[in-house]
Amino acid sequence: MPQVMEFKLPDLGEGLTEAEIVRWLVAVGDVVAIDQPVVEVETAKAMVEVPCPYGGVVTARFGEEGTELPVGAPLITVAVGAQTLPEAPAAEAEAEGSGNVPRPLIGYGTDHSRPARRRRVRPVTAEVSAPAAAPVAAQVTVPAAAPAPAVPAGPVPVISPLVRKLARDGGVDLRALHGSGPEGLILRADVEAALAALRAPEPAPVAAAAVAVQGERIPLKGVRGAVAEKLSRSRREIPDATCWVDADATELMAARAAMNAAAGPKISVLALLARICTAALARYPELNSTVDLAAKEIVRLPSVHLGFAAQTERGLVVPVVRDAQNLNPESLSAEFARLTELARAGKLAPSDLTGGTFTLNNYGVFGVDGSTPIINHPEAAMLGVGRIIAKPWVHQGELAVRKVVQLSLTFDHRVCDGGTAGGFLRYVADCVESPAVLLRRL
Repeated sequence: MPQVMEFKLPDLGEGLTEAEIVRWLVAVGDVVAIDQPVVEVETAKAMVEVPCPYGGVVTARFGEEGTELPVGAPLITVAVGAQTLPEAPAAEAEAEGSGNVPRPLIGYGTDHSRPARRRRVRPVTAEVSAPAAAPVAAQVTVPAAAPAPAVPAGPVPVISPLVRKLARDGGVDLRALHGSGPEGLILRADVEAALAALRAPEPAPVAAAAVAVQGERIPLKGVRGAVAEKLSRSRREIPDATCWVDADATELMAARAAMNAAAGPKISVLALLARICTAALARYPELNSTVDLAAKEIVRLPSVHLGFAAQTERGLVVPVVRDAQNLNPESLSAEFARLTELARAGKLAPSDLTGGTFTLNNYGVFGVDGSTPIINHPEAAMLGVGRIIAKPWVHQGELAVRKVVQLSLTFDHRVCDGGTAGGFLRYVADCVESPAVLLRRL
């Protein structure tokens, strides 16, 4: 008595939840073999052929061409029984001899990439009557060998067609694997472990190590080690993005010159930029925040503890100005000078280097125009400032020589979208071009 098996649209991996039927490859009444492609579907990633894990007669198809089906929805039903199963090996043998039969990209049935086609015939002959099995035993002596009992009957249980394809491309025999999933289900980790074992015995690393001994080895420790660890962690955890804009800093430099012409301490360009940053963060508080991964929350911080990059003989350090939002340009200049002197003398306390919420990086002092800074983990953003240099610029409708600076903002895309980041950077650029804009919020 044939048994009707329902084949559902499999999980195609990569987070895909649905697929569109492009073309049916079989019709109702057709005889299909195990692993034979039955339908061509299109996902958001690619167009693929879906093979059926059952061999038998197609009794029903679900969905017309152009229909979109969710993962897990019925695709076809196949009548599997003693009367139809012997036809599947014959069809497969016919396909084996033809080089024009398309190979499915993914599949839930047995793996086509290995020379194990005859293994699928054995379970079928075992289900047929004993007289049919006897001639096979007489003609072929291989089934009596040890590997035969170890070969599982039927399709190999694999969690995803993409995992099956990964094994096929890497030359991994799925029948030789013992799955770590429920009931022996083969997971992606099982295939990756098998691939790693296949690739392990490579002499290249030994040769590379021998070459590395010839060079100078510098221990990655101290300030350099701490910087390496922090930047690496930032790259691992933070999905950052960068936007930038050129700004006419002529008016800002003129305002600074006017401030320094008056009596009192000198005002640095960094202090003016820091004051602009604190004003911008008041308008866009999303960028003065951090991400709490354990709680899965974005934490917006009430105070701006402004870090600034300072290059010293011992390496790059980022001293922190506490409560920068409460300081004016004169106070900020004094604090920058104090912390820079301590940094160069190597006398910064740990409290001077921790707790920052936003970083200002003036890499223009190195004579460069632009950069894509790495966020100072666990902060959410960093403003980079290039050199201020005279360039041709259209000013009030006429070409003129102006002092131009490039500003770049690298931000954590988890805390905000590009609109917020662009708004912040545009406000900073507006203040650089017209410092009087700040007077509205003083």
